[in-house]
Amino acid sequence: MSRSVNAMPPATSGPHSQEKTVTSSRPLAGILPAVPTPVDAGGAPDVGRFLVHARWALAQGCHGLNVLGTTGEANCLSTGQRKAVMEAAATALDGTPLMVGTGTPDLSTTIELTRHACALGYAGALVLPPWYYKNVSDDGLFAWYERLIAGTADAPIPLYFYNFPHMTGVPLSLQLMGRLKAAFPRRIAGVKDSSGDFALSAALVDIGDFDVFPGNEMALSAQGAPRYAGCISATVNVTAPLAVRFWANRDDARLRRRIDETRTALSAFPFVPAVKYLLSRIHDDPEFERVLVPHLPLDAGRKARLDELRLD
Repeated sequence: MSRSVNAMPPATSGPHSQEKTVTSSRPLAGILPAVPTPVDAGGAPDVGRFLVHARWALAQGCHGLNVLGTTGEANCLSTGQRKAVMEAAATALDGTPLMVGTGTPDLSTTIELTRHACALGYAGALVLPPWYYKNVSDDGLFAWYERLIAGTADAPIPLYFYNFPHMTGVPLSLQLMGRLKAAFPRRIAGVKDSSGDFALSAALVDIGDFDVFPGNEMALSAQGAPRYAGCISATVNVTAPLAVRFWANRDDARLRRRIDETRTALSAFPFVPAVKYLLSRIHDDPEFERVLVPHLPLDAGRKARLDELRLD
C-alpha cells in the first residue's frame, strides 16, 4: 500500500475552487470523512486514537468531520459511550465543523443524544429513521421526526436525514423529506444520502435550501454534482488528500478515475474492518485495526490484498 497519502498536500485552487463548488451557507460543507471509532481491548472508545485520526484527516484538508455514523460503529456503542466520543470531539476539536449521528430506533434516546449534540456545539445531527420496524408508512415516519423536532425545540440543532436503506431497511423517500422540510424549514438542513441512487441524490437538491451529501465520492462526478453541499464518505478516511483534490477539481479525469477505482476496490471488502485496517497502516499503529462485534478483523489474505491498494 502506498504511504504517500500522508504527505500529499490538499489543493486550494483550480478551475473549481472550494469557494465555487461549496453551495451551502451552513458550516457543514465540502469533504467530510465518516470517522471510525477506535476501541480498546474491552470495546470502549479509544478517544486518544480517535483524535489522532480526526486531526490527521483535517490536516489533509477535510472541511469537517462526521462522527458516530455507520463507519463509527455508533450502533454498537452504548448511549454513555456515544456521549463520551461526542464530548471528546467537541472539546478537542473546538472550531471544527462537526456532524454527529444521533439516530436510534427509540425516540427517547434519539432526543437525548440530539439535545446533547446541541449543548456541545455540534453543527448538525445526522438522524437515521427508526429502523427496527420495516414497511412503515411515510405518515408514521413524518410523525416520528415531528416528535423529535418537538422534543428538541429548545435545542434547535440543524437536523440532517441519514438515508441508508441498505442498512436500515427503511428508505426515506423524496416526498417525505420534502414534506418535512416544508413543515420545519428552520430545523431540517439536509441529508446524507447513502442510498447509492445518484438520481435520487440529484433530485433531493431541488427540495430547496436543502444540503445534499452523497455517501459515495463517485457521485461527485455524476449528474447534479455541482449543486451538492459536499460528500460524507467512509473511504475519505484513507483517501482524504485525493478526495479533497477531486472536490476542488471535479473536471480532472485522472482524479475521477482514481476516486472510482479506490471506491470500487474497497467495496469488495467488509467496509468497517477494511477502513480500520488501512488506518492501522496509515498511522503505523495496529490498535486502530480493532473492530466491534459483529464485525470481525480481516484475515491475512484480505489484508494482503489491501496492502496492494494505491491511495495516492
